[in-house]
Amino acid sequence: MPEISFLAAFLTGLLGGTHCVGMCGGIVAAMSFQGAERQPWRFHVGYSVGRIASYSAFGAVAGLIGSAAFLSDNLLPVQRALYVLAQIMLILLGLYLAGFNQSVRILEAAGGGVWRRVQPMLARVVPVRNLAQALAAGALWGWLPCGLVYSVLVMALAAGDALKGAALLLAFGLGTLPNLLLMGWAAEYLRNFARQLWVRRGAGLLVAAMGVAGLLNMLR
Repeated sequence: MPEISFLAAFLTGLLGGTHCVGMCGGIVAAMSFQGAERQPWRFHVGYSVGRIASYSAFGAVAGLIGSAAFLSDNLLPVQRALYVLAQIMLILLGLYLAGFNQSVRILEAAGGGVWRRVQPMLARVVPVRNLAQALAAGALWGWLPCGLVYSVLVMALAAGDALKGAALLLAFGLGTLPNLLLMGWAAEYLRNFARQLWVRRGAGLLVAAMGVAGLLNMLR
């Protein structure tokens, strides 16, 4: 999996901020306050560490599953199919980030059933009173059905390696931090910058171009 895909995963997390806030805003609000009091900073770090750990675990599993296609030369057609699928997903992600389509949202329906089973477990650790609960809440939060996460998981599947799959989802998770963790003027400035049309269009088309370049590279 070319290193440029890690950049694409990071940009997806960073520029998917509006999507992330829309999906996770209610959970963030529920976990950020106990009564009228804002929770300690270490709890917010715990939420994000747990959430990103879940993403990375998902990526490792997807990469491990995909690795079966790379163990034998007889599975070359499967390898190529996974590679093509990953590039197509990159293109769709880029077009979504640029505001040209909403296709990745279709994937979210697939995780709805799982989330209905996980959500009661999250309710049992909220309100959070210690760091261990914050980590557990964040890990459960990572199961929230998200089209962006699922799209990057497809890329992890095509990586054909558990470590690379985990790294891809780690890159995505780190990209989400400014929107879901950081507070203050700097984070607000970054969000406002990322919401500008030219930034979203430029970065989205860059991600899509990575997918196109990957497909063209396969044809050489």
